[in-house]
Amino acid sequence: MTALKFRANALLIFALASFMIFVSLPGEGNSQVALSTGESVYVSIYSNVYSGPKKVPFQLAAMLSIRNTDPKYPVTVTKVDYYDNDGKMIDPYIKEPFELGPLASTHFYIREYDKRGGPGANFIVKWRSAARVNHPIIEGIMLGLASGQGLSFTCPGQIISEHDE
Repeated sequence: MTALKFRANALLIFALASFMIFVSLPGEGNSQVALSTGESVYVSIYSNVYSGPKKVPFQLAAMLSIRNTDPKYPVTVTKVDYYDNDGKMIDPYIKEPFELGPLASTHFYIREYDKRGGPGANFIVKWRSAARVNHPIIEGIMLGLASGQGLSFTCPGQIISEHDE
């Protein structure tokens, strides 16, 4: 290969690589941020998981995390209800709506020995905002430690309805 062809090929590779990096970079021109004024969100929570051929329950502590991802506007959490494996409400975790400021977060904790929810427990979280805002991150985090073994995982919230309030 001659030096001229080598330079031409190198220049072509450089140009293609630069173009690919430019196209893949996030920016105002090529990404759309979904905004909302409120939602109902379903979040899976596991009080326990089963292991082994004898279906031995492994008890888990759980945390529901709610994070306002909007840097400018608050969101108001209007409902945080905990349901069991059969879909029956166990506890309403809040009595009155509360506000989460921009980039603020909160959590609700379920103790490891609280078996009321079962493996199919869940939360329904409702939130609203006066302004159209970034969707909050609403997720369940489970953790269990026993006999030198540990298990942890997360479950992202699933939007089940939008609110136009």
